[in-house]
Amino acid sequence: MNPRELKISERINYSGIFLIMRDAAQKRIQDLLEQKKVLPFDLSGQIVFYAGPTKSLNGKVAIGPTTSERMDRYLKMLFELGVVATVGKGKRGELARNLCREYGRVYFVAPSGAAAALSEHVKKIELIAFDDLGPEAVYKIEVVEFPLIVAIDSEGNDFFALENYRI
Repeated sequence: MNPRELKISERINYSGIFLIMRDAAQKRIQDLLEQKKVLPFDLSGQIVFYAGPTKSLNGKVAIGPTTSERMDRYLKMLFELGVVATVGKGKRGELARNLCREYGRVYFVAPSGAAAALSEHVKKIELIAFDDLGPEAVYKIEVVEFPLIVAIDSEGNDFFALENYRI
C-alpha cells in the first residue's frame, strides 16, 4: 500500500498488520520518548488502529474503531516515528489534515458499530506492550480483507469536508 496513491472516498480491503492503541498507550509512548527511553516496539511502516479489541464468547476478536479526533495531539509523534496511516472513526481536526499533507500519510475510517462483523477479518491478535494498561494496551493484529475508507488523503483532502458526503 502506497499512501500517496490513495484518494479520499476510496475503499480498500486491507490485508496485513495493524497496531492497536488508544490514548493511554500513546501517552505512554510520549512519556518514554521524553525520558529518552527505547520503545518496546517499532512503529516504522505501521498502521495504527484506534480501537479496543475484546474477545467474544466464541473466541473471536471483536474490534471496532474509536473516535479519532481526540488522538490528534499524538499524531505528529506517530508520523515522526514512521507510522504510515491511522484508522478510526469520525472526522479529525485541521491539525490532522495538515499533518497528513506534511508527512504524506492517510487516515482511514473503519465501519463503526460493526465489531462482530469486523471480527471475521481478524486472523490473529498478540499483546505486544503495556499490558498494565488493560484494554488500552498495545496489540498487534493480523487482518484479511479488512474494509477501510480513505477519510483524509496524503494531500490533506478531507472526506468529511465534502458537501453531501456519504459512506
